[in-house]
Amino acid sequence: MDTRAIPAGLAVQDGPRSDGVTDLKRDTIRLINRRFMPILVIAYMVSFIDRVNVGFAALTANRELGLSATAYGWGAGIFFLGYFLFEYPSNVMMGRVGARIWLSRIMITWGFISAGMALVTGPVSFCIARFLLGVAEAGFFPGLLLFASLWYPKAYRARCIGIMLVGMAVSSLVGAPISGLLLGLDGWLGLSGWQWMYILEGLPAVVLGVLLFVLTDTPDKAEWLSREQRDWLRRTLAAEPVRAHAARNVWATIRDPRVLFYALLFFNVTTASYGLSLWLPQIIKAAGLTNAQTGFVTAIPYAFGTLAMVLGGWWSDRHADRIVPTAAMTFLVAAGLTASVWLAQPLAQFAAICVVMIGIYGLKGPSLALYTESFPGPAAAGSIAMVTALGNLSGFLPPYLVGWIKDATGHFTYGLLFLAGVAFLGGVQALLAPAFERRVAAAAAR
Repeated sequence: MDTRAIPAGLAVQDGPRSDGVTDLKRDTIRLINRRFMPILVIAYMVSFIDRVNVGFAALTANRELGLSATAYGWGAGIFFLGYFLFEYPSNVMMGRVGARIWLSRIMITWGFISAGMALVTGPVSFCIARFLLGVAEAGFFPGLLLFASLWYPKAYRARCIGIMLVGMAVSSLVGAPISGLLLGLDGWLGLSGWQWMYILEGLPAVVLGVLLFVLTDTPDKAEWLSREQRDWLRRTLAAEPVRAHAARNVWATIRDPRVLFYALLFFNVTTASYGLSLWLPQIIKAAGLTNAQTGFVTAIPYAFGTLAMVLGGWWSDRHADRIVPTAAMTFLVAAGLTASVWLAQPLAQFAAICVVMIGIYGLKGPSLALYTESFPGPAAAGSIAMVTALGNLSGFLPPYLVGWIKDATGHFTYGLLFLAGVAFLGGVQALLAPAFERRVAAAAAR
């Protein structure tokens, strides 16, 4: 057996050597998880609460601010336009100054702006505040993906991303009841309940931004790992295959066929996530529930989503497959949305929404691992940022279109069918990804 890949001190007999290497891997990943996972999960949970709590504020704020369904959809979605415009430069800056400083800056800035949403007075200030919130948060999500690619070998990455993004599902699981209850503070100290909700859910991001200084930028700087653990991590990450990817600026990156393909895939598979989550509280409250009841009932689908997110990453890593889990879960989203429209019984419709959430969150780990693994090497930061920047326009257009359809028809039926159609296209595109990669590789070899 070749002993050159075995860390010093572990090259003994075959049986102990294998066990020693296994222990080294397990202990290294365990230390990384213990160091980063709690703060990253909580940080992403808070970020997603601040991103989508506008759906709960809408239960009372829309009337006070004079927002129609179309105006609300436009303001809710314009967050992602600001995110799109500033995501690429933000993530490139993170590559220059490091995750610890830049992710901290992002959280502190968006925390103050999120709390400042309590100051909006009408449609114009609502849209401006949502746009600025997107600008402030730009780069956080691709920054987390880049951080994962710098610390987790490919064999562990989908599970890492799945666990990290549990914060997304838990944010709604926990945040929905809290948001519903905070709306009950209406009139306290002269403020409306939705204003208190923005303030009390925005300021924790500022505190977490300070705590993010515990992060370590790269494995080389991780003094809390042993020399053998750092050597194994560096060697494993360096040995992973690197595809040719020479884009070095924003225009070259945006013309890259891989960037455009995976950005479209990102758009298609996440359209339902934003299109539904920003409207779900209003859809559920239409059944005649109170604000507090709406919060607790809205949390139920996200409980299923939380479990699906972990299992989706495990399934993907277990079978070393990103394509089939991504496609299967996306088709599940399309089927659930279609069923929610055609089923007549409210309980059956709600069960269909739960199925949709299983698909939405079950595809997160596999699909995001697919993007990061398509762009290793020096261009990774810019390419991943561009994919997520373009793909996150799925949060800009769909909420507006669902609102416009709601105003035009008086109900959500055709809006949900629109989301189902886009999800179906995403599943088909995921299945076509291997053929696309072969075509790009063949063109590069000519």
